[in-house]
Amino acid sequence: MDNDRPILLSSVQMARFVARGSLRLDAVVPAAMNAEAMTVLAQGVPDIPYGVPLSAAYEQGSFPRRLLGLPEVAGALRSLVGPEPAVDHHAVHIREPHGGEAQALHADAIIDVRAHAFDVQLMYYPQDVTLDMGGTLSIPGSHLRRTNETDTGRYQNLRGQDRLVCPAGTVVFLHHGIWHGGRRNDSDETRYMFKIRFNPAVRQRLLWDTSDLRDPQVAAELGAVFPWYEQATARLEVYNRVLLWRALTGDDGFDLDHWVTRVANRPQEAAV
Repeated sequence: MDNDRPILLSSVQMARFVARGSLRLDAVVPAAMNAEAMTVLAQGVPDIPYGVPLSAAYEQGSFPRRLLGLPEVAGALRSLVGPEPAVDHHAVHIREPHGGEAQALHADAIIDVRAHAFDVQLMYYPQDVTLDMGGTLSIPGSHLRRTNETDTGRYQNLRGQDRLVCPAGTVVFLHHGIWHGGRRNDSDETRYMFKIRFNPAVRQRLLWDTSDLRDPQVAAELGAVFPWYEQATARLEVYNRVLLWRALTGDDGFDLDHWVTRVANRPQEAAV
């Protein structure tokens, strides 16, 4: 984009995103931009047509373009969806003081059968978000379960859920399938959040800084389990992560405890 060279994600960070379905960058937006954002978001951000390439979506000098040009933000976006993703849509979410209702848990997608591609949602918080301000709630590791939009709305208070509390200038990237929902604002302050969804335009393979690809922490991140998982289904979640990691790296031999290797075993030689 417009600013300094993008700071790409590491392999460990990518593995964390594959396991959790989210990646959080705390306080990466400068204070002056956060102050400006409070006015910009209150006024609203003009809509753009679906599918516009990122370089053509926002005018030079506009707040969204400068936000996306920050090195940490630009680097994370490029690492996840590559250069020139399409802008699906954007939205400004405003919760008035002591206002609004908690959203039901949902995924921002119909049942999505793509195995090797995913959209990413950027969520930007220009102010400190305290617990009573009702920041976005998300369920770590829920993104690879094929649910349909609000099918998860009947679930409440899952063990290990993440109720966002963050400093001003925090940017969170979400896999489009993660279960999440905005909370009610019980504070005395108006809460703002700016969201943009991106569609990849290239194959999402080795787009990040791969210098640490063989770091043992990569496998540790991919093998993480979360408190709300059932025992058996936790293994299925790890299996699905391995499939996604293979797609992202092109390494068809990667595995964790042979989960995918066992299932993929299809001997072709006849017995003698």
